Amino acid sequence: MLSFKNKTVLITGGSRGIGQACATAFAAAGARVAINFRKNSRAAQTTIESLAGSGHIAVKADISDADEVEGLVAAVVAEFGSINILVNNAGIYAAHAIDEVNYEEWQSSWAQTLAINLTGAANATYQVVQTMLESGGGRIVNISSRGAFRGEPNHPAYAASKAGLNAMSQSLAKKLAPENIFIGVVAPGFVATDMAADILESEAGMSIRAQSPLNRVAEPEEVAKAVLFLASEGTEFMTGAILDVNGASYLRS
Repeated sequence: MLSFKNKTVLITGGSRGIGQACATAFAAAGARVAINFRKNSRAAQTTIESLAGSGHIAVKADISDADEVEGLVAAVVAEFGSINILVNNAGIYAAHAIDEVNYEEWQSSWAQTLAINLTGAANATYQVVQTMLESGGGRIVNISSRGAFRGEPNHPAYAASKAGLNAMSQSLAKKLAPENIFIGVVAPGFVATDMAADILESEAGMSIRAQSPLNRVAEPEEVAKAVLFLASEGTEFMTGAILDVNGASYLRS
């Protein structure tokens, strides 16, 4: 079993879904966990109370706001002294088909999606890397998507944001490896989370599940296992790798 004893983990968007599953898994493996949430303080507190061990914290911050990201990281460092692992999980998946929205809606969707999924992750990475440089290294795991590779016809900003996240991850993997900072990416397909619930429960749900030969979508815990693996000791030579967790629903060359 992987051990993260004496490690501090910051998970953005950690109060539900994949983030919550990661928090649960890291805590069970001995880590001190800080989860970030934007609005739902009740869900965040419920998650904290459910975690194994003690001393875990929840910090409210809007990842799309650069100043709040800076405050988030400062709060976690003030509480724990350092951050050993960052999981950039916060994200949105808003439909904005180019033939269905007006120009104002199109601009708004792009601005909001990139601000959270890409720029927010970049800002969180910047702030955490400064602390890792001082403490001698760390791990960063970014949550991407198969959509970065196959395209998302009705969610183009989402696909673009995740493709950008992949490129950022690989660029920084090359830059930061000499500093003992290693970066991995997990790229799921559909996952059984609140964010995907509406579409999975719609008429399209059956066909979405059928995209995988397993005839289902991933569970959050399956994605969390991949995150913990990339964050663990001994995976240094995988820095820059993108790990697909999509049940063979999309196979890229």
